[in-house]
Amino acid sequence: MSDWLLALIPQYGLILIFVATLASCLALPIPASLIMLSAGGFAASGEMELTQTAFAAFAGAIIGDISGFAIGRRGAKWLQRKGGRLSQAQELVRRRGALGVFLSRWLISPLGPYVNFAAGAAGLAWPKFVLPAFMGELLWVGLYVGLGYGFSGQVIEIARLLGNASGFLAALALTIGLGFWLRHTAHAGARNLQKTP
Repeated sequence: MSDWLLALIPQYGLILIFVATLASCLALPIPASLIMLSAGGFAASGEMELTQTAFAAFAGAIIGDISGFAIGRRGAKWLQRKGGRLSQAQELVRRRGALGVFLSRWLISPLGPYVNFAAGAAGLAWPKFVLPAFMGELLWVGLYVGLGYGFSGQVIEIARLLGNASGFLAALALTIGLGFWLRHTAHAGARNLQKTP
């Protein structure tokens, strides 16, 4: 699928970049990071304009984030029954709030779409969501489009390296969250045992 999408970048350019980043922020399996890296490479070769490329990616990401937040706000009860990554994202939002939103845009980006839903479902205040999302997306887009532009000949290798690092960081964050949950559960169980006659 990635090769097919990458072949479409020169033909559909900015529209494809916009749609890809928007869709990825709604948890659709689109390789937006790879598309941004490739688009940066096309900008380096003169086939696309760098500023327009970055703006299309950023606009798609922000609209996707806001849409995910709105879906979470309106469908909170339904989303809470889904569990999985969403419940882990809710824990991140509860513990870290705005910082969790910021970090999930670029550092632990596999959780990003779920944090959008979780932030809306958890009732996170709009300014605490939109400002860190804006700043995090600026960093995400700048990082990927910039790396694609700067290292246009090695886009696939960079994508693989960043994908591995991002997956590792997401797994680490989930492991730490699970550790806190287990600790909390163990303490709650111990308190309940002490209360029982």
